[in-house]
Amino acid sequence: MAETHPTRPSPAPVLENRSRLRDMVRSLKHRNFQLFFSGQMISLVGTWMDNIAEAWLVYRLTGSSVLLGTVAFAGQIPIFLLGPLGGLVADRFDRRSVVVATQVSSMILAGILSFLTLTKRITVGELILIATLMGVVNAFDVPARQSFLVELVGRENLMNGIALNSSMFNSARIIGPSIAGILVASIGEGWCFFANSVSYIAVIAGLLMMRVPRSAIEAHDASPLEHILEGFRFVRHAVPIRALLTLTAVVSIVALPYSVLMPIFAARVLHGNARTLGVLMGATGLGALIGALSLASRTRVQGLARLVAISCASFGVSLILFSISRSYFLSTILLVPVGCFIMVQMAATNTLIQSMVPDRLRGRTMALYSMMFLGMAPIGALLSGIIAQHIGAPWTVAIGGIGAITGAAIFARHLPKIRVHARELIIAQGLAGGEPAQELSARSVS
Repeated sequence: MAETHPTRPSPAPVLENRSRLRDMVRSLKHRNFQLFFSGQMISLVGTWMDNIAEAWLVYRLTGSSVLLGTVAFAGQIPIFLLGPLGGLVADRFDRRSVVVATQVSSMILAGILSFLTLTKRITVGELILIATLMGVVNAFDVPARQSFLVELVGRENLMNGIALNSSMFNSARIIGPSIAGILVASIGEGWCFFANSVSYIAVIAGLLMMRVPRSAIEAHDASPLEHILEGFRFVRHAVPIRALLTLTAVVSIVALPYSVLMPIFAARVLHGNARTLGVLMGATGLGALIGALSLASRTRVQGLARLVAISCASFGVSLILFSISRSYFLSTILLVPVGCFIMVQMAATNTLIQSMVPDRLRGRTMALYSMMFLGMAPIGALLSGIIAQHIGAPWTVAIGGIGAITGAAIFARHLPKIRVHARELIIAQGLAGGEPAQELSARSVS
């Protein structure tokens, strides 16, 4: 009788999984991105602790959804008003130097907030003022940081770099709120603000340790105003970028403000406390992390436009389901797809826009992206706070979900026109997410 041997598993699936993992983290082979990634990871945990503690402090001091919306408005409206100037600075000055300056400024503001809170001198007026100043800093930070990313990973790894950057942001979004919920409930909001201030040291150190040439600044004779207008003209004539920014603005106004109302859901709808708020925001962050990692494994831009439409509609559906829930467990579970779908939409949008924009206009274009993504959100936050005061937070969030679905449907209807122009722009920049331009020219990006 012949001797039998157990069948050995084929090595092909193992090798395929290893290859997929290498693709997912390929941007981390760059030393500069490693420093950026690790420093930002620590800093962003502090930022999310700050966000949760600030929202809970406002609600504890006032119990008002309108003031929750007002503080959020004050913290983000400068991005809308000063975004074009921030984009101009990102295109005219060394981007690393700009980011270092903004991070130092943020550290100082967080320290002031910590001191005022720990000494029990903080008032809502001072919270609004500090939030406004932080918004001014972010108006310059976001365009410079987004534009700086391509210098850290190269054009060939841009999609992966954006996705890993998003995964880092959302890993912190899970850890930060969870820590903040415990700290706020036990020792108060001030220590969260202090931890945030200290955490900026990590990202500043990482930036200073980088070996990166100073950004190549194009010689210019035009005035600052003419340079700002050049960015607006480029976006106006670039049909796909204009469509992506319009959808981003719609979602930011009508749907993204759901997060501003989370303290109301935690306290009134689900009858919880600061720890409940931390868990809810952590669930959103977990979903967003899942979405970001799913994009990190992609190597092509093909299909991203369609993915934007699908994820936007799915985000709206998830929001509506969340608004209906009155169960703490179910609400936490439903926030996972909420976070996942909005992250996929925004990260895919970011990738597509950066794939279509020339380097000399990158800062100004990303400033417009930040205006639509972050700058429009305060308008929505203020409106949501007012509406929630009259019809309640659940109905307000449900209406936002309907708005997101409507925006996705309109965007999807125009996809055939968008895909043609998007393909032309990506080929013009010589960037096809790892695809040769001639190969991409035969296919669609949607």
